[in-house]
Amino acid sequence: RVRCRAWRAAPSGLPREGLTVLYSRIAGTGSYLPDRVLSNADLERIVDTTDAWIQERTGIRQRHVAADGQTTADLAEMAALRAMEAAGVTAADIDMLVVGTTTPDLIFPSTACLVQARLGANGCAAFDVNAACSGFIYALSMADKFVRSGQSKCALVIGAETLTRMIDWTDRGTCVLFGDGAGAVVLKPSEETGILSTHLHADGGYKELLFNPVGVSAGFIDEPGHGVKVKMIGNELFKVAVRALARTAEEALAANELPQEALDWLVPHQANLRIITATARHLGLPMERVIVTVDRHGNTSSGSVPLALDEAVRDGRIQRGQLLLMEAFGGGITWGSALLRY
Repeated sequence: RVRCRAWRAAPSGLPREGLTVLYSRIAGTGSYLPDRVLSNADLERIVDTTDAWIQERTGIRQRHVAADGQTTADLAEMAALRAMEAAGVTAADIDMLVVGTTTPDLIFPSTACLVQARLGANGCAAFDVNAACSGFIYALSMADKFVRSGQSKCALVIGAETLTRMIDWTDRGTCVLFGDGAGAVVLKPSEETGILSTHLHADGGYKELLFNPVGVSAGFIDEPGHGVKVKMIGNELFKVAVRALARTAEEALAANELPQEALDWLVPHQANLRIITATARHLGLPMERVIVTVDRHGNTSSGSVPLALDEAVRDGRIQRGQLLLMEAFGGGITWGSALLRY
């Protein structure tokens, strides 16, 4: 028997005759949201906005906010423990840990190293991936390659953010959008179909549409009204996001020679309900087959896709063997997708 370590599965996810295709497969999911809930009504008291205005433009009703002293690693650890429990693995089993985040606890060490130490998975590879809201898809793609090549037998992939720490609470164009949270998956090798393909992209030419203007080598800004604040040109970003997500969805299906009708679920980045609806319409999917959490979670950046995935797995909507398309779009700009059988 020959093991084929191909990066992409055969068309329709079936192994080529005479070969055993090794996939990475999600063995368990987990998520965590901070206890504090910030509703649109709460925001009405601190910024010039209304619940109706926010819901009409974003679909968001509330979001979760990390408590004082609660960090990205705290959220990531909780999501990881729940994913590990669901997968039936212990810290001793984990041989790779990747965290997608743009809000790390520290400049260094990485949040992945901090989480690794808390879990007791010391010694395995651990690193962060910063692709903004696409961070989990990027991290998943990397872990997938390690599992499929045989270099990892149990990879823990986390998307975690405390984005509310870099929000300008006087800017109603951005402060209504973001929330904090984390999601995680455990990947293990399997001869059953798992991740079929991943597709990653970026275009730094669109940096001005969504970015944070401060950093270590660029310098921090201490003047009043500046500091660590997200900057966004929402209307232009919306148009670019819709086009990019449509293209990466088509790309994933074409790479596996699968029609749109084969999809059971779309698990999109939860940035804005209008973007999610536009992507579903492009794929010909009714909203009943789209996992939506943006109304309750807001945009949790790299945490949004694994949060949505875990919710739908745990409430029974997503079942084993179903075909899922996960996709995300973030500052950079970055975007990407993952097509898989759960």
